[in-house]
Amino acid sequence: MARLLASLLKLSLFLPLTSAATTFTNPVIYQDHPDLDVFRVQDTYYYSSSTFAYSPGAPVLRSYDLVNWEPVSHSVPYLNFGANYNLTSGRAYVKGIWASTLRYSARNGRFYWLGCVDGKTYVWISNGNGLPNSGSEWNWQPRGTVQGAGCYYDAGMLVDDEKGEIFVVYGNKEIRVAQLTDDGAGNLREIKNQAVYNSGSTTVEGARLYKIRGEYYVFLTRPADAELVLRGGSSVWGPYTSRMLVDRIAGPLTNAGFAHQGGVVDTQDGRWFYMAFLDAYPGGRIPVLAPLTWTGDGWPQVVVDGNKAWGKQYPMPVNTTRTVRNGMLGGVDEFRGGKLGEVWEWNHNPDGGKWALDAANGGLVLKTATVTGDLFAARNTLTHRVVGPKSRGTFRIDVSAMKDGDRAGAVLFRDQAGYVGVHKTGNTATIVMVNALTLVEGSWTTSSAGVVAATGPSITGGEIWLRIQADITPAFGTNTGRQATFSYSTDGKTFTNLGPALTLSNSWRYFTGYRYGVFNFATKSLGGQVKVKSFSTELV
Repeated sequence: MARLLASLLKLSLFLPLTSAATTFTNPVIYQDHPDLDVFRVQDTYYYSSSTFAYSPGAPVLRSYDLVNWEPVSHSVPYLNFGANYNLTSGRAYVKGIWASTLRYSARNGRFYWLGCVDGKTYVWISNGNGLPNSGSEWNWQPRGTVQGAGCYYDAGMLVDDEKGEIFVVYGNKEIRVAQLTDDGAGNLREIKNQAVYNSGSTTVEGARLYKIRGEYYVFLTRPADAELVLRGGSSVWGPYTSRMLVDRIAGPLTNAGFAHQGGVVDTQDGRWFYMAFLDAYPGGRIPVLAPLTWTGDGWPQVVVDGNKAWGKQYPMPVNTTRTVRNGMLGGVDEFRGGKLGEVWEWNHNPDGGKWALDAANGGLVLKTATVTGDLFAARNTLTHRVVGPKSRGTFRIDVSAMKDGDRAGAVLFRDQAGYVGVHKTGNTATIVMVNALTLVEGSWTTSSAGVVAATGPSITGGEIWLRIQADITPAFGTNTGRQATFSYSTDGKTFTNLGPALTLSNSWRYFTGYRYGVFNFATKSLGGQVKVKSFSTELV
């Protein structure tokens, strides 16, 4: 019976999700979606998060109930921030898209994404094609940088459609508000900028700005354990008074830090919710949701459980018949159609001439794009977030067109990584497990390109299945090392473990959590290729 129930649970992960349940369980998404911004348009909720050097960046998730989410777009289709984001002139690990902001203007039917990257505040726009009843593509377009502005660090945007005004709150310790104007084509220009709050020696950041019942509120995080609320009355310029919203509140998961940062959002019937995240390494930063109530004098407060902690379960925020497909997990992807699914992101910008989708037969063709001995320097590694607490990802790959010196396989990708794959030497293709791939913390240069920890058999057939099973149960702040194992199969049914388990890093300094990835690079010369026929992922 237990095995049957587990199988039914796994099956449910691939079906359309509705709000038939009366309660939900935190975390609402057991994946790395940090620095979140959340808002509502009509009956539809949108969620944006940071992606650093992954491309496309700034994913857009959609929900009709704040609990069940699906990926629908990326606000930044390519990282237009410099050559280092291409892995052709340097590298951009831990740079790129940090905390940014996404909003919609009903006045002009336009979505705005805005974020500070390398000292400049970039803007991308979409002309409303992502609205609930539109079947069109989002068609994001770049609009350069905000004119007259520097870096809007950890920005939060407010679009006031009543007055036709756009404001951005941002900063670290000194919190500032900027007023922007749109020239009609989506180009933004700063017209006023003023400091509204200073926290002194205490770090506050992650700003979000709201207009609620005619009053302006700024939400700030004290990283990484508290959330502060500023209240400015009827003027966005203040003066602001402050009150703590949560301070080292116990979370719904152990060894995952404290719920903080994120944003608040209302429902159509006027109730409010706070979406924060937990430092749940090695999996990354994952979102949790709680109801908000308001005091008689207008301050928000989080609804806690009987232990004054962030609740593990709460009543469903919204009951609706509208559904989303559970694209967060992914199910089975055979890479059919004209574009990659929105669950996929490349390590840095890809070389577009070195990969292709086989629209007729399915499959992702990865040609070698880089000659290197270092996976961290190789272009066109495609990644998928690991689902927690425990899951496995399996790539089915045709390796028959690899050339001498090529390296291809499935990687558990982060600053301390390992992979199972195929090394081609002469005419021989050998299965290997490689670990100890390591980036230097801080400089993010490569200190180790990896060590072959185990060697499997040579393969004569064209196809191989490569599997990674990862335990990303939170272990943040502990000495517990979660494990990942690697295996292979030549028939897709019987898998053989290869090599030692990889101990996962619990450090926050790389910011993003572990990801499944697939790669193909050359160590001698370009010209080889592999075809990724499918990827599947499931909870274990």
